[in-house]
Amino acid sequence: MIAISLEGKTAIVTGASQGLGEATVKKLHEAGASVVINYYPDAEEKNLTKANAIAVQLGERVLCVACDVRDKEAVRGLFEKAILAFGGVDIVINNAAVLRDKTIKKMSDEDWQVVLDTNLTGVFHVCRMAAETLRPEGRIVNLGSIAASLGFFGQANYSAAKAGVEAMTRVLARELAKKRITVNAVAPGVVLTEMGKSIPNKVQMAMMEQIPLERFGEPNDIAHAILFLCSPLASYITGQTLHVNGGWYA
Repeated sequence: MIAISLEGKTAIVTGASQGLGEATVKKLHEAGASVVINYYPDAEEKNLTKANAIAVQLGERVLCVACDVRDKEAVRGLFEKAILAFGGVDIVINNAAVLRDKTIKKMSDEDWQVVLDTNLTGVFHVCRMAAETLRPEGRIVNLGSIAASLGFFGQANYSAAKAGVEAMTRVLARELAKKRITVNAVAPGVVLTEMGKSIPNKVQMAMMEQIPLERFGEPNDIAHAILFLCSPLASYITGQTLHVNGGWYA
C-alpha cells in the first residue's frame, strides 16, 4: 500500500472557506499537513464563519487568515502569519476566484477587471510571495479551468484569466526549478460546488452530453488530484496542467 504523507508540511489554500478550497484543505490536513485556511474578508463575515467551522472540524494544525488576494500587502501578511504559526510554508494552492459572466457586448469594465484582478493578478501576488518564501522541494498548484480551453459563452474574462494562470504556471515551473519547487495547474471541468450547482438545468444537460464519464465532478475529485501533485509521488512533474473533467474535450 502506498500512502501519501504530508506530515511536517504547511499548506496555504486561498479561497478555502467553501467548495474546492474546503475539500482541498481537508484532504491536505488528512494527509498530515498543517493548513492555513484563507478566506475573503466579506463585510457580513460569512466566510469567517465558514472558515471557523472547518477549523473546528479539523481540530489541530489549522489557522484561519483573512486575505484579499488582490491586495499584495495582505498576501504578504498571509504568508507572514503562516510562517509565524507553523515555521515555514511548503505548499501553496491558488484556488480563490470569482465569476462575472456576461457577453462581451454587455460586460462592463468592472466585470472584466474584478475577474482579472482576482483570478490572475491575485494568483501572481500569491505566487510571487511563494517564490520568496517556500522551502526547497515545495509545491505550488494553481487552479486553471476547462474554460481556458473551451472558451464558454459569456466567460471572456474568466477564460482569459484562467488561460493566463496556466501560462504563468509553465513560466514559474522553469523559474523555481533550481529550488526543486514544482509548479502545476489543475483544470477542473464543471464541479458540483455552489458555483457549479447554480448553472441552469438546461445548460447542465447540454454540458453533460459532452462528458464521456456522464457525470459532473465532485469537490473531492479535484482535491485528490491536488493532493497527488503536492505529494512526493509527483516530484518529477512540473509545468503541467492536469485536466480533471471526466474526459470532456473540444
